[in-house]
Amino acid sequence: MDRYKVIKEVGDGTFGSVWRAINKQSGEVVAVKKMKKKYYSWEECMNLREVKSLRRMNHPNIVKLKEVIREHDILYFVMEYMDYNLYQLMKDRGKGFSEAEVRNWCYQIFQGLSYMHQRGFFHRDLKPENLLVSKATIKIADFGLAREVSSLPPFTEYVSTRWYRAPEVLLQSSVYDSAVDMWAMGAIMAELFTLRPLFPGSSEVDEIHKICSVIGSPCQDSWAQGLQLADAMKYQFPEMGCSSLSELIPSASKDAIDLISLLCSWDPSKRPKASEVLQHRFFLPCLYVPPTLRSKSVGVPKTPPSGVKGFEGRRYSTGGALSASKPGSNVLTVKPVISSSRTAVQRKLQLDRQDSRKSLGATENSNKQPNYRSPARKSSGNTGRSKNGSDAIGKGNVPDIPSGKVVSSVTHKMSKVSLGSVGTKPIPPSPSLMKAGGWHGQSSDIPSARRYTRKVIG
Repeated sequence: MDRYKVIKEVGDGTFGSVWRAINKQSGEVVAVKKMKKKYYSWEECMNLREVKSLRRMNHPNIVKLKEVIREHDILYFVMEYMDYNLYQLMKDRGKGFSEAEVRNWCYQIFQGLSYMHQRGFFHRDLKPENLLVSKATIKIADFGLAREVSSLPPFTEYVSTRWYRAPEVLLQSSVYDSAVDMWAMGAIMAELFTLRPLFPGSSEVDEIHKICSVIGSPCQDSWAQGLQLADAMKYQFPEMGCSSLSELIPSASKDAIDLISLLCSWDPSKRPKASEVLQHRFFLPCLYVPPTLRSKSVGVPKTPPSGVKGFEGRRYSTGGALSASKPGSNVLTVKPVISSSRTAVQRKLQLDRQDSRKSLGATENSNKQPNYRSPARKSSGNTGRSKNGSDAIGKGNVPDIPSGKVVSSVTHKMSKVSLGSVGTKPIPPSPSLMKAGGWHGQSSDIPSARRYTRKVIG
């Protein structure tokens, strides 16, 4: 930590505090998260969910982990710095955000969630405090409660802040998946319009009551599994009808209300996945390409993010790897994973381009030279000239030259080219016949009774 100068504390949470710091060597502003719990072994640090998840993800809407440092049994996470979190922006505003702002931010968050879920992780603690903002970019942060989809239940009962906690978790279900993130996003999306939480419960029971007052009580058709979970807890849902979300969120459009209703469904299986949400009508303006830009993009292949149709963007690498700067040290730096096969293909394309440029340059230079008259080579066939004396290959007229004396300038140039570089010696004529096992034919340099083998290095 001697390489970083701490400026001030910018946040304090359950598991750690976040400080703004500057890298003394590069001058880069970073965020340093200091964990409150002490860690007495490096293996314990590497098994943390936050480290295991962030080291495998590299996406523009997921905060980047730069370093993991352990000093005096204290663990530090060095991450990229963001100016604000979403809660701070909502707290300082007098009215809700416009629909264009909500659409822009939610679209970025769902892109990050789609990337995360397809790589086998779900966040479990989405809330405005864990969504970081810098200018027009928003990123998902704080993966302390993240879990792998392939993890075996039972899962932890307490996850996420109560106002954004999915009903299956409130009813103490030990089996849940990435649908809990979709529920939280429905509540966050509604809060961006009104600046008020959609389900502000003071306890778990009051939270369920608030949910029933907004979307109505569940029934056998809407969520049979939820009724079984309530019976196991000896809890009975209050009989309440659903409210109109259009009245609760008057500034939201019809498409926005429809998306919030889908995300805040009782049954987790009826909530859309993040990749499906990106194709909802609410996000059509994000997918629209103006006619003035369509002609420029014709013929240019675009690679959409996995699971997203119609989005023109980059393909991102599958994640990063942690590598120790020194053997046995307690400082790890996150480095992106680069595919060796992809690098080899790119190198091959570069070499091909260089060869084509050299060939074009050689041809252009040769066109400026006069035709070469070879006294050593004779030809009894066609000279390549037309009846009027002009070269059949070139365009201009040339002086009359005896038959068999004209050699194309390109042929002369190619006769000088060797395998490694352009030289002055012509390539010797090849033997009459070559077969596997040795040379066959007459030669003054190689005895006919002797065989030569050649090793090929692949």
